[in-house]
Amino acid sequence: MTTLIKNAEVVDPERGTVKKSDLIIEKGNIAKILPRGDFDFKGPGLKTIDASGKLIVPGLVDMHVHLREPGHEYKETIVTGAMAGVAGGFTALACMPNTLPPNDCRSVTEFILERAKKAGLCRIYPVAAITIGQKGETLTEFGDLKKAGAKAVSDDGFPVINSEVMRRCLEYARYHGLTVISHSEDTALSKGGVMHEGDVSTRIGLAGIPAASEEIMVYREISLAGLTGCPVHIAHVSTAGAVELIRRAKEGNIPVTAETAPHYFSLDHRAVIGYDPNTKINPPLRTEKDIQEIKRGLAEGVIDAIATDHAPHSLLEKHIEFDKASFGIIGLETALALTLNLVREGVLKLPEAIKKLSYNPAHILGIEGGRLFEGARADLAIIDPDYEYVLEEKDINSKSRNTPFIGKPLKGRNDLTMIGGKIVWQRKR
Repeated sequence: MTTLIKNAEVVDPERGTVKKSDLIIEKGNIAKILPRGDFDFKGPGLKTIDASGKLIVPGLVDMHVHLREPGHEYKETIVTGAMAGVAGGFTALACMPNTLPPNDCRSVTEFILERAKKAGLCRIYPVAAITIGQKGETLTEFGDLKKAGAKAVSDDGFPVINSEVMRRCLEYARYHGLTVISHSEDTALSKGGVMHEGDVSTRIGLAGIPAASEEIMVYREISLAGLTGCPVHIAHVSTAGAVELIRRAKEGNIPVTAETAPHYFSLDHRAVIGYDPNTKINPPLRTEKDIQEIKRGLAEGVIDAIATDHAPHSLLEKHIEFDKASFGIIGLETALALTLNLVREGVLKLPEAIKKLSYNPAHILGIEGGRLFEGARADLAIIDPDYEYVLEEKDINSKSRNTPFIGKPLKGRNDLTMIGGKIVWQRKR
């Protein structure tokens, strides 16, 4: 079967181009990228997709999601998380280890991969725990986890407080070819806090989490990367100070990369004023100044990637008092629209925005993806950048509904997701 996707604009983040082109897909790969209208094959073996007014982009790659399985299937499963992923235009998801039991051994990694294979949707890349039980004490067996299929290590949700343990983590991970993803949080400073510490938290009477709780640990990770020469990736950057620390590290050629999440450039701490538990996130929503510095960091390349930190929770954990509610929001199905806002604002050019959602995270993880070229695997999405809608609960494919963007107008939506030349999701008309 030959598939022709015609009348689209192809966004190539690797080359930074947007061109009017047709794509020919055969045997799961991109066989040809031709100027629009140059393909003249006709016959019963041809399937045609008319993508007029749409963009073809590499399948998006989310390097930071929580799929909750095993152990918390009432919040999300690998199947429902993958369905949310493909609906959002993602063809690859890297899932964090804070499951029950944690992904700290070969058997859990293999279980995740087996469940992902049965789902037949997104490509799933397990992120294994840095330490046994995510307790920050004893390193896991990195070599065994790598052989089982892990692509990175992180104690996400639980920072590695002991600096000697983190140093050894960097050294062993480099030896085994694993990406180290740091959840940077000084828990002595953040303990008891439920939102950003500032004038809003004081006014509405909620305990705060200071920006320093993130920045101190970002500095620690950068120092250890400098000491060891081993790369470190900083997760969910939320503060202006963290952006500046990462900027200086890169200027000093210290091997550090970083990500932020769409909510950190879309909402500030004033969103918490109504006590909506869906605005309770860790790290928390910060100030308008922080938002502007994150946008600047994205524009300058200080922040390499945009990841959702997709964190599903049930109604039991979210529809309660703000200070008792769980931290986290879902994000796989809103990330594209929120990131396209950066293009409309002039913060990023379109290829740059797509690069931060595809090519860069794939490169950081050391996996295939984020590229469109002849011979490449046909993992792609067809998106409508001008599609306007109001997000409703019924639109959400995730098992959970914990997002502050329900009822909000959004612009830009995925239309079709293809993995290995196979359509795995298509928006209903």
